Amino acid sequence: MLIDRFNRRIDYLRISVTDKCDLRCTYCIPQGFTEFEKPVNWLSFAEIERVAGAFARMGVSRFRLTGGEPLLRKNLPDLVARLATLPGVSDLSLTTNGTQLDRFAYDLRKAGLNRLNVSLDSLRRECVQEISGKDSFDKVINSLQTARDAGFEQIKINMVPLPGVNTGDIEDMVAFCIANDFILRLIEVMPMGVSARGLDYFNLLELIENLRPKYQLHESKRVYGGGPAKYWESADGRFTLGLITPRSQHFCATCNRVRMSVDGTLYLCLGQEQSMALKPLLMANCSDALLEQAIQQAVDLKPEKHEFNEKPDKIVRIMAKTGG
Repeated sequence: MLIDRFNRRIDYLRISVTDKCDLRCTYCIPQGFTEFEKPVNWLSFAEIERVAGAFARMGVSRFRLTGGEPLLRKNLPDLVARLATLPGVSDLSLTTNGTQLDRFAYDLRKAGLNRLNVSLDSLRRECVQEISGKDSFDKVINSLQTARDAGFEQIKINMVPLPGVNTGDIEDMVAFCIANDFILRLIEVMPMGVSARGLDYFNLLELIENLRPKYQLHESKRVYGGGPAKYWESADGRFTLGLITPRSQHFCATCNRVRMSVDGTLYLCLGQEQSMALKPLLMANCSDALLEQAIQQAVDLKPEKHEFNEKPDKIVRIMAKTGG
């Protein structure tokens, strides 16, 4: 088992395969941002597979591919196939903005991808364009249908409610998810990077008090993944709602994950700066024992908690540079 200094078991690794994205969502990548990692510094698929294998040997069973937009990485289904067959990997998922998913959904499913999270912040085309910087609505909707046709059963819709922008769309999104058997996940915006720090977050604890009686929601005991979301289910079982509340009620005491950026840097917390670069070890063809030792040393750096509320200006790096 991989245990940190605060006796938290780490069993979940999020792997960024690129920091590039074809959208510019206000809470992630600022308009005009160009300081992406050069491809020459990206980990190769073989290097990613080696790191994932080391984590798996240390008891990590859940892996998620992220970005940027991960489907911009060429031949991503090949990486999925490599990771899906690693001993100890029980759950392999992907977070995507949906713009490329219709092209790759069947190949991803065939390669062994288990689950999908698709970002969609509104059902209003103009709102999607306002938040993402591009009219991507039709592509995302088409991708969701293609993913369902490809055999993905557990599809989550990630929505970031922004006061004055899309909070009035939440109940329409609830109806959409009920009609299509999607799981809705609402995420409080985190102050990472210049653009995100200027956004107000929407208190989801207050929201649940309004939604609970209307949809007869009760706390779920089912497991819908390895992340931080707290899930609620409707009495008739037709609707599942996940809430991720890093601002109104942080979940740091139960944090079970670390992130690896596209250049092989392990980040131990979204809201802190502790990190460790694995690429130099990989380039030196280090032994498995040395790689595992470095991973444990990195996990030992994992802080007790973030400080999003206390120090909202602290994190300069944008979400896409860390790995979503």
